[in-house]
Amino acid sequence: MHVGILGPVEAHSPDGKVSVGGPRPRTLLALLALRVGDIVPLDRLIDELYGSEPPSDAANALQGQVSRLRRALGDASLVEFHPAGYRLALAAGQVDAHRFAELAAEGQRALEHGDPQGAESLLSEALQLWRGPALADVAAPDHATRLEQQRSAATSALIAARIRLGKADVQEISDLVARHPLDERLRGYLMQALNQQGRQAEALQAFEDARSLLAEELGTDPSPELRAIHLQVLRGQTHRELPAQLTSFVGRQEELRRLASLTSRLVTLTGPGGAGKTRLALQSAGPGAIFVDLAPVKDVPAATLQALGLKETVLAPEDRLTLALRERDALLILDNCEHVIVQAARLAQHLLSTCPSLRILATSREALGITGETLCPVPPLKPEQSVALFVDRARLVNPAFVQDRHTVDICRELDGLPLAVELAAARTRTLTTEEIAARLGDRFRLLTKGNRAAAPRHQTLRAVVEWSWDLLDADERDLAAALATFSGGATLEAVEQVCGHDLEVLEALVDKSLVEAVDGRYRMLETIREFCSQHKRVDAEHAAHFLALAQRADPELRQRDQVRWFARLTAEHANFLQALEWATEHDPDLALQLVSALSWYWYVKGSRTEVQGAARKLLARVPQQSTEEYAILLALAAPERVQNVLEGLSGPIRQPFVLIAWAMLSGPPDPDAPRTPLQDEVESSQDPWIQGLIGFSNSYTGWAATGDRAEAVAQARSALRQFQDLGERWGAAQVMDVLANLTEDPHEALALTDEALRAVGELGAEEELAELRGRRADRLLDLDQDEAERDYLQALEMATQAGLSATRALAKAGLAKIAQRRGDLVRAEQLLREAQQELGFGWMHNAAKLHVEELLSELVRSREA
Repeated sequence: MHVGILGPVEAHSPDGKVSVGGPRPRTLLALLALRVGDIVPLDRLIDELYGSEPPSDAANALQGQVSRLRRALGDASLVEFHPAGYRLALAAGQVDAHRFAELAAEGQRALEHGDPQGAESLLSEALQLWRGPALADVAAPDHATRLEQQRSAATSALIAARIRLGKADVQEISDLVARHPLDERLRGYLMQALNQQGRQAEALQAFEDARSLLAEELGTDPSPELRAIHLQVLRGQTHRELPAQLTSFVGRQEELRRLASLTSRLVTLTGPGGAGKTRLALQSAGPGAIFVDLAPVKDVPAATLQALGLKETVLAPEDRLTLALRERDALLILDNCEHVIVQAARLAQHLLSTCPSLRILATSREALGITGETLCPVPPLKPEQSVALFVDRARLVNPAFVQDRHTVDICRELDGLPLAVELAAARTRTLTTEEIAARLGDRFRLLTKGNRAAAPRHQTLRAVVEWSWDLLDADERDLAAALATFSGGATLEAVEQVCGHDLEVLEALVDKSLVEAVDGRYRMLETIREFCSQHKRVDAEHAAHFLALAQRADPELRQRDQVRWFARLTAEHANFLQALEWATEHDPDLALQLVSALSWYWYVKGSRTEVQGAARKLLARVPQQSTEEYAILLALAAPERVQNVLEGLSGPIRQPFVLIAWAMLSGPPDPDAPRTPLQDEVESSQDPWIQGLIGFSNSYTGWAATGDRAEAVAQARSALRQFQDLGERWGAAQVMDVLANLTEDPHEALALTDEALRAVGELGAEEELAELRGRRADRLLDLDQDEAERDYLQALEMATQAGLSATRALAKAGLAKIAQRRGDLVRAEQLLREAQQELGFGWMHNAAKLHVEELLSELVRSREA
């Protein structure tokens, strides 16, 4: 059932129009419909139905009218009786007046929020519900007047929306002015509509007509608002609405808050092409802003005149703009300034100095560079925002789209660049996310189908970057192409040495949003880097630079300043891998030196598994040799083959990873085995780090051989002092772990382990952190079983991330002990069987395997008992 009161009162059922009956049933239906869903009190119904002369039995009379109305509607339940009155049991949307009010309110809100297109649609739909004068055939004048006022307000709002869209109907407004001649708001709309159509003389005459009528009828002058419109017409100004947006705005809340908080009169949004600068500017501007798209123009003042709807005169364009803007509190958006940057800067400087209430919001790939400018960088979207954008745009072309793991990968690979994300999302119409992710290696070919209505520079990913490239001079292009060789960004020192350009050229690329400068490093977004790398590569210079850096850094990794040097090498991790990959193909000897120089860093940082594939490629390209460098390569690529090469080395040892590889693969030396030249060379070394390592090793092996705990502790403490004198945290942590094994005080053992964890934690030594966490659990097992379980689980997770199968096996063995103590023998056996499957080649694996087998034997014995 639907009830209409915006015109003659009527009701409609699914079968068609319902005959409501005479005046009183119609009036009763209207009164109930006006308050649909609410209980209307009896006395109010009687008062409005019968006026000042109600019948003596008014309550019975009302009940009679209700009965007639129920019969007419064909459903008695639609008019409910309550002790306090009657209620029309319909939803608000089933009464046209309420539907109208809802749509009109939404339309007016859209207009207030700068969406005239949406406002026009909503307000038009609302006004189409009217079929004539409100409550045309019933006597309810107060209600009719209120509804007509709402209709008038909606009509005015609709006209305002159409004026903002530049498509107001002059005749429609003229008819309304004729019906409401004293309504200054309608007079203003008429003047604006005439002015938009170029009928300036008629607009001025409309003002004169209004002024005369107001003086004659009311004895007043036109309002300030009407006089302001008159001034706009005199100046030749017309209102142009901001470009309507066809998609939702996603993310950027932090940037919007910052823009809202800025008090500067000139704010420039800077960032690479496709970062969403224009969309952010429009979102932050609000209604009434003046938008100037500079992308297709060469004359900035002329384009600004056109955006304001001003005609050129004998005055210079800058002076014409000053005349139009100097008394206005307005926001001027200068969009896409980068290719006319000098003109845009000059116009902004001129207008800000001559128009005290004017504010300018510019978007550009580089700053305007004038006094008073506040820069607001527009970075790529955060990961969760870029995924939300992808999902939103994908569902526009594929409503059934569901986010999956490839969605995150795509957004990360595209650096969260909004335009690239949108172009990729558009591909979900024909490709799966897995297929899109697999094709991003050739992103410029993949991301070519954009919005056909967009500017050409925004229709493909290549066009976006090419627009920036074409604005660079020769030196800037050369540096951009060379800098694209770096896969992990670069320091200023690296840029100068590898690329051959100075800071001034680099700063120009930063200013033009081709390069980001963060914490002393310079990097390109991957999309920009891929484009620039197609023009030039400096791989040989890049590899030579990073070999020199690795060789310079290696001895520092075992000195007091080691934390800073580990951090520096970590920052260059991607560049090292890139240099290794290139050198393996083009300069294997350099690659072999690089592997050697980085081996200690890779060992401490737990990167051996990560570089194993690259090491195997190199191994296939270098001849077999009896060198330290070749031994290191074998230890990384094929550890099962390294033993013979290690035994043939005679020293001197330059790279300590050789000693660690030897220890990991061979285990403690057999006192009865023949001595090797390498052993003699190491034990006679005067290198303080190697001396500390020998002291640490002797304390452990001596105790295992003789059982002399006191002597082992003395040797370990001597080694600890040597490492501490060097400021070397890794070596100190190894010795503290040995001391924790030697002490008979479990609490001291725990304290030493915690101190060792802190030391390797400062280095970010992933393998040692995992191993020490597992040993901490071992030492907690008889002190706090629950905490021990947490440590074993943490060690298991850390070992998984570091690729340490022996450490994983030991962690599972520890968890098996706990399960056995709790009586869960099935779980204990399952964990030990899993641990057995983890173990492979090498002394550490053999030791872990022996430990697991002992626990399994113990488990079997406990079952048999």
